[in-house]
Amino acid sequence: MARQLTFDLGLTPALGRADFLPAPANAAALAMVDRPQDWPQGRLLLVGPEASGKSHIASFWAAEQGARVVRGGALRVDAADALAPEAGALVIDDADRVAHAAGAEQALFHLWNLSAARGTLLLMTARAAPRDWGLVLPDLVSRMASVAVARLGAPDEALLGAVLVKLLADRQLTPGPGVVEALVRHMDRDLALARRLVAEIDRTALAEGRGVTRPLALDALARLTEVGGEASDPVANGR
Repeated sequence: MARQLTFDLGLTPALGRADFLPAPANAAALAMVDRPQDWPQGRLLLVGPEASGKSHIASFWAAEQGARVVRGGALRVDAADALAPEAGALVIDDADRVAHAAGAEQALFHLWNLSAARGTLLLMTARAAPRDWGLVLPDLVSRMASVAVARLGAPDEALLGAVLVKLLADRQLTPGPGVVEALVRHMDRDLALARRLVAEIDRTALAEGRGVTRPLALDALARLTEVGGEASDPVANGR
């Protein structure tokens, strides 16, 4: 069968609150985000690994608060003043990226001070605690060391399965019988891997003109991880 050319169309995932998948791994962090009145000095840092739901939470929280969302690596001192509204809210997604962008640390330090002066709620997301960002501005280091932190934990099997279903639905893919269950059984509980895996499944299904079957999905997992695969699935092989 001739393989088709495939293109990454940059599908936009559903990021509303109703699309978020609550689970024990994220319940405590979500509860903290939903009580900004309890944030010390009106600031909160949401920490979790790649694809754990940080940006999703930040997105629907920003929509509910009427807040602007900016990327940490895009912060600039000359634009910071316009980002912190009086008695409003601001989200800085991937705040840890400020350590790798010229002028961004100074901008975040300025926003830290502005948020206090203007009563602006400041929600930040990052993959790690501030001590691991590589910050060099001493004043910012000392302030970030004091920020309240909400942590997203590792997913359980139920959450991993639900995330796979959502990612497939975001790409308008309908998995065949047992596909999600087989993937959950064989893959690490890694939501970033789940995102890459569904992209690979989508690419393969389109290129080969096939449906999302268990063999196709497990082959995609094997290519990404070099372990697992169809041969290790006793159900797929009739054992």
